[in-house]
Amino acid sequence: MDEQRRHDVLSAVGPRLRELRRRRSLTLADLAEQTGVNESTLSRLESGSRKPTLELLLPLAELYDVPLDQLVGAPRTGDPRIHLRPVNRNGMTYVPLSRPGGVQAHKLLIPPKSGREPELRTHEGFEWLYVLAGRLRLILGDQTLVLKAGEAAEFDTHVPHWLGPDDDQTVELLVLFGHQGERAHLKARTT
Repeated sequence: MDEQRRHDVLSAVGPRLRELRRRRSLTLADLAEQTGVNESTLSRLESGSRKPTLELLLPLAELYDVPLDQLVGAPRTGDPRIHLRPVNRNGMTYVPLSRPGGVQAHKLLIPPKSGREPELRTHEGFEWLYVLAGRLRLILGDQTLVLKAGEAAEFDTHVPHWLGPDDDQTVELLVLFGHQGERAHLKARTT
């Protein structure tokens, strides 16, 4: 590996670590407590002012449950399949369809929730979704939409929003999510 490539690989580790931590809603203090690596070191590692070492990366890879080569962005070799590991969060099942970094793809299963009022949330990023099965109720600011299988929507996640089934059936979605500015662009043919 040439010097420039090595520099590029090492420079990408910090942002990748920051994204993994934020996706799990952890603070640097939480991370320090769970890994035994002090908070200052973790901060410098994420900002790129500290070079990643095996001693620092191994506890992080273990905590995040990701292979070490994924943390450092090692080139993919061999089997290109992504091993699906569903995650249950807030009553929904997320099935990651991509590796961390850049725009993330997930299959999302949202079961019906009896008697619960929608709670609108905001967060960093931009989201694109496609309904695979069921009927999705999307509340986006003051607007309420119902999308059926085959329909798609995209929106800035700074706008208060909520997703859920429109009826008593589980809704199944394909979701692409990226940081602000990382939009999923689709080229459509015009008729």
